[in-house]
Amino acid sequence: MATISLEHVTKRYPDGTEAVRDLNLDIADGEFIVFVGPSGCGKSTALNMIAGLEDISDGELRIGGKVVNQLTPKDRDIAMVFQTYALYPHMTVRQNMAFPLKIARIPQEETDRRVMEAAELLELTEHLDRKPANLSGGQRQRVAMGRAIVRNPQAFLMDEPLSNLDAKLRGQMRTSIARLQQRLKVTTVYVTHDQTEAMTLGDRIMVLRLGQMQQVGSPQELYNWPANLFVAGFIGSPSMNFMPGQLADGMLKWPLGDVPLPAQRVQALRDEKAARDVIVGIRPEEFEDASLVETAKRDRGSVVNVKAEVLESMGSDVFAYFPVPKPEGAQMAELERVAEEVGSGDAPGSSSTFVARLDPATQAREGAPFDLWFDTQKLHLFDASTGKVLGR
Repeated sequence: MATISLEHVTKRYPDGTEAVRDLNLDIADGEFIVFVGPSGCGKSTALNMIAGLEDISDGELRIGGKVVNQLTPKDRDIAMVFQTYALYPHMTVRQNMAFPLKIARIPQEETDRRVMEAAELLELTEHLDRKPANLSGGQRQRVAMGRAIVRNPQAFLMDEPLSNLDAKLRGQMRTSIARLQQRLKVTTVYVTHDQTEAMTLGDRIMVLRLGQMQQVGSPQELYNWPANLFVAGFIGSPSMNFMPGQLADGMLKWPLGDVPLPAQRVQALRDEKAARDVIVGIRPEEFEDASLVETAKRDRGSVVNVKAEVLESMGSDVFAYFPVPKPEGAQMAELERVAEEVGSGDAPGSSSTFVARLDPATQAREGAPFDLWFDTQKLHLFDASTGKVLGR
């Protein structure tokens, strides 16, 4: 196991394009860190520089305290698991897992021991004499992981290893990877565009946008205290709701009514000399059917009358979609840029519809108005021009 440190690491291509820009990150020994972001954000490029598959244009990379910029991949003592399983079809599971040890001229007795240990860990023992064509997608991915495990590397690097699996298998494999990390305690860097994988797997998450790190922290930190509009919109499912608003005399004015802000927050906004125009964010979880909210809790929020256009019952929750006015202007332009980068029609700013996650006991009905409560203390405020969080 080893620490991994990136100091001012940049990847610049001959045409001047910077895929990764001035990346600074310290990964602790035994830590599981996830690089997440939309396609083209630079997460795989950053991983490939750690692996040695991409040259570093500027900056310094250390693994285990040793500068490795000029070392080849085989000399960095790391193991990679790719999106494609990259198994040899003519070899059995046992032979595929043993192959890197054979290349390294590890004695047969030691090779057999390591393969059996990895097979037991990954529940592949009964499949050791089968070939990849006779395995399911999840089993093939476990074989690919076993091939990495037998090497006893300093670090595992995983590049979207679950992308080729169906939804059910992805859920099962997430659990397997988390259990594996807990047992092996090997430093792991995991790349994904799926924020659900990031939230459930990582000790910490690094969010990238256009080659630049936006925020790094625990899943709960990124969820509760996003550093900017992009992180807030990318982390969480369904996405955070956003709408332009204005600050005036300790009040927030936005499409869901005028909201008085707590004195402490008003002072923080004054200290930051926050602009009048802001973007307001609220997560679907901070709404509730007003008829189900206790009086003590109701007093710390606000109630607005809305009409549910669509209700989706998920069993444990009901998602209520309701229209809100969609103003035009520079604030909406910034929201739409974020929506385009996230790459989803449901992304922030892409529609004039809010979504609320309600208790299944809600009496809301499609097409009918009802009173909706929201927690005004959980509103997020962002600078309309820079997207930076305000008043924290």
